[in-house]
Amino acid sequence: MLGVVGAVLVIALAVLVPLAVSASREDEQVAVDSTLDAVEVFEDLPTTHDDGEISYDQSPPVGGPHSSAWLDCGAYDAPVPEENVVHDLEHGTVWITYEPGLDQDEVDALTEVLPQNGILSPYDDLRAPVVVTVWERQLELTGADDPRLEMFIREFGAGETAPEPMASCAGGLSPDSGGTNA
Repeated sequence: MLGVVGAVLVIALAVLVPLAVSASREDEQVAVDSTLDAVEVFEDLPTTHDDGEISYDQSPPVGGPHSSAWLDCGAYDAPVPEENVVHDLEHGTVWITYEPGLDQDEVDALTEVLPQNGILSPYDDLRAPVVVTVWERQLELTGADDPRLEMFIREFGAGETAPEPMASCAGGLSPDSGGTNA
């Protein structure tokens, strides 16, 4: 009888130990995926005004020369002029962009987390389903439910990296002059 109990115990350990190790590794992976380590940093971008069309090295742009006019805060259902939004980024605005055609439930979820000093818009040829940007910082996200979105907003959403962090996107161009407000 003691031999049978011992054999059952050995078999149980042989099954349970690998399961426990696997679960531990999955927890570690979730922890790694829930950091801001993937934030891209771009430094020393110029803050000059240029009212012409501007070509940016990053897509979506993270800063650099920009229009003298900024875009009003809000959620837009059409792409917005980059030159205006870069001026918003200079003011400390959070810009959340998403792939055109993203599920409406995800767009609604993005609208819910959009800070008051934020702009939400679709962006053509986005390299991830959602990208969040502030001046000189950017993060590609897997979707609206990516936990790093709210982490990014907590870390950078108050204009920490912006040249003019106490300014706002409020009072910028109206939706009619730079996209349609959703």
